[in-house]
Amino acid sequence: MLLDLLLAGVLALSLLPLLTGYCACSYGRSFWLWFALGWVLPLLSFYLLLLVLRRRELQPGEQLLAEARDILAAAEAAETARVRALLPRNCRLADA
Repeated sequence: MLLDLLLAGVLALSLLPLLTGYCACSYGRSFWLWFALGWVLPLLSFYLLLLVLRRRELQPGEQLLAEARDILAAAEAAETARVRALLPRNCRLADA
């Protein structure tokens, strides 16, 4: 019984460090560094990571890069739709 409660407590306490590490990794930061910070300073590390990522997104270069990615994704989707419209119905594209 005590072991179950201890295990549940450790799992509950590890959710925020895992979330912090995952968010950091998805934005190109070190998972293990932010995971360790999440264990040492759970809430503070999460808010610090959010501030760091938000500051990065507010930079003009990052905004232009995000806009360019959106434009390229839309152009690729339009090109795929145009190619599919030209193909006969019984032909399939490799990615479909």
